[in-house]
Amino acid sequence: MKKIMQTLLLTIFVILTTASFSYAEYAAAGGGSFPYFHLGCLIVGGLIILSLKNRYPRLYLSEAIGSFALYTVLVALFTSPVVDALKTMVG
Repeated sequence: MKKIMQTLLLTIFVILTTASFSYAEYAAAGGGSFPYFHLGCLIVGGLIILSLKNRYPRLYLSEAIGSFALYTVLVALFTSPVVDALKTMVG
């Protein structure tokens, strides 16, 4: 029961994080230049972390959530609006 509950919590976190990434990118870049590739990478990464959590029961829930959160930040860093904002800050 504990394993199912942890997997469910991780799934909810992955879905909410992916949805917030999609909303933020749509609000920042608009519909014309939405980063579908980055969204796909985020979905595949979430599925991989979920499968690792199911496969290895000794993987803590906090580790899985933390690794997906860091992965989301990494994917978001390489989108167009963030790169443009970094260019204006530096230059």
